Amino acid sequence: MKDNFSTQAQAYSKFRPHYPPEMIEHIISFVKFKDCALDAATGNGQVASALSPYFKQVYGIDISSRQLENAVKKDNILYMSQPAENTTFEDGQFDLVTVAQAIHWFDFDAFYKEVKRVLKPDGILAVMGYGLFYADEDTDAIIDHLYDNITGEYWDPERRYIDEEYTTIPFPFQEIKAAKFTNELTWDFEQLMGYLETWSAVQHYIKKNGSSPLELVREDLRACWEKSDKKVYFPLLLRIGKIV
Repeated sequence: MKDNFSTQAQAYSKFRPHYPPEMIEHIISFVKFKDCALDAATGNGQVASALSPYFKQVYGIDISSRQLENAVKKDNILYMSQPAENTTFEDGQFDLVTVAQAIHWFDFDAFYKEVKRVLKPDGILAVMGYGLFYADEDTDAIIDHLYDNITGEYWDPERRYIDEEYTTIPFPFQEIKAAKFTNELTWDFEQLMGYLETWSAVQHYIKKNGSSPLELVREDLRACWEKSDKKVYFPLLLRIGKIV
């Protein structure tokens, strides 16, 4: 698994969007027992935290210790630095395994083999993510230009799985039809720019060029945002499965 996010762990924790409660509840509705859950590539722990009210014990794992240092703390969440493809957990330990906005970085075969090992026979796997956000016509034009033209060549090849809405990832499970969700947020200009700074392609651009690509669009975006905060919408990705 690639680690593209340790360098901006604090920003990731502060600015990355959360998944709405109704989406978490939808996933939970398919889980028969609620003893133990695992959130793979937990990052800032947002999904682990969302699961914690439902389960006796939640584990959050990530290869980035810096991400885990910024993770949400709850009494029944235990964070561990481990790769999702090779964990130290027992066979059949979990009722639910989740992975949010990260599966495209994994070795699919190794991860799915591990999921099948650690899930209980009636356990559930939920793969989550979110696509490129949209707001209004003027903002969207600038963001599309930033995404496609300015940072386009700096996205890792795996990003295509997000663009394809996770429909093209391997998924060797008995699939459960999932509902569609959209995350609606209200952002000020600082939140917008903070989120854009967490893009892996932005960080790759900075490393190569020594300057931020956001400076090329900052003033245009500021003009769009100057009158008031804006609604932004993230199309959410969700695939749910159980062991065949």
